[in-house]
Amino acid sequence: MNESQHLSSQFDEDLGRLRTHVLQMGGMVETQISSAVDAYATGEIGSVKSIVDADHKVNELEKAIDDDCAHIIAKRQPAASDLRLVLGISKIVTDLERAGDEAKKIAKGVRRIYENGHVPSQFGIGVRHLAEAALVMVRQALDAFARLDTEQARSVIRADSEVDTEFKSIIRQLITHMMEDPRTITTSIDIITIARAIERIGDHAKNISEQVIYVVEGRDIRHTGKEGTK
Repeated sequence: MNESQHLSSQFDEDLGRLRTHVLQMGGMVETQISSAVDAYATGEIGSVKSIVDADHKVNELEKAIDDDCAHIIAKRQPAASDLRLVLGISKIVTDLERAGDEAKKIAKGVRRIYENGHVPSQFGIGVRHLAEAALVMVRQALDAFARLDTEQARSVIRADSEVDTEFKSIIRQLITHMMEDPRTITTSIDIITIARAIERIGDHAKNISEQVIYVVEGRDIRHTGKEGTK
């Protein structure tokens, strides 16, 4: 192996390691979200601390991946698709970190609700369904990144509008509920906070999917509103 081949092999290893770390971070965030949703469904608020603690680990991993991206760009000077991959990863980990922040918001909201009473039954199922849809989006977005699958990425982008519609429906129901019974205002506001955090997790999954399309095709389709129709 000559020096050029050796450098190329090292570069491929660097990129492979970077992708592995992104998927590791994604797995951690996915677990955070799943645990927060389970806490909402069961009232097991003992898991809240572990969700919050996991957020610190996610933040540290984001910093490490960002450092690796900067190191690769400075040392390897990647071009074309390799450069898009590194730049895309830098943006993907930002969305993963923010999705983890939203999971932490859900967990804290759950703790407040169950410390003061319980989730009204009519909102238990709706919010859980919304959360399951957002969690599927995150899993599929990570899978699209792992396989650089643009068709799956587009499927996630289309799913975001369904999550948005479901979120708006829950908000309308909660507002009606508060107007009919003002005693429920505190709990309803906590549920709105949780539902909004779930909706934003769906947004972050959509953003990750848009980056997958950018990495593979070199097209920035953010804010165009076109990919969901394909």
